[in-house]
Amino acid sequence: MKLKVISMDGKKMDDIEISDQIFSLKPNKSLIQTLIEWQISHFKPRTAKTKQRGEVKGSTAKIYAQKGTGGARHSSRKAPIFVGGGVAHGPKGAVYKINKINKKVKKIGLFHVLSHKNKINSLFVVEDFTNEIKKTKLFYNFLEKFKLKNSLIISDKISKNKIIKSARNIPNLKVIEQEGANAYDLLKYKNVIFTTSSIKSFQERVVKWKNHIT
Repeated sequence: MKLKVISMDGKKMDDIEISDQIFSLKPNKSLIQTLIEWQISHFKPRTAKTKQRGEVKGSTAKIYAQKGTGGARHSSRKAPIFVGGGVAHGPKGAVYKINKINKKVKKIGLFHVLSHKNKINSLFVVEDFTNEIKKTKLFYNFLEKFKLKNSLIISDKISKNKIIKSARNIPNLKVIEQEGANAYDLLKYKNVIFTTSSIKSFQERVVKWKNHIT
């Protein structure tokens, strides 16, 4: 299928051909949800750790006799009920369940998210930025003109260097390179904008990957 290319100066551009196998799939909501849950589970490492009673240094001897004292039975001072003892049911550091998915699911899930964006008309392609845009206002006006506010821009390296200074102060806008495209960012922003070079590079890269696993 073909997608219209937007030019910053408003001149008419030829449509660009995009792959149906990447951008025209029937979105699988279950697959997308699995991918998002996996990505969220890896955002923040769980490093909090408390010592269990077996990890606290100290004697394991009974603090007093089992019987005859009139008090409750206790073992050592390392029990959780004592100050300085272990912590019962505390966080155990990196030992926790991590959602795991294979590389094939990650890649296919990315295609389904892109297809979803294309289906709801939130996928756009802009002409490569060859001249540096120094003023934030100019770039903001461009986004406003084409109703592209709240967007994730997936750019090639050259275009990114040309727009990064003017784009970084605009709210609800993120600029990444095509190698960093991920499902979470694609769904976080309303619109997804590729540059002509980045969408070509992206398609070439994922086609090589598909040929590699088949």
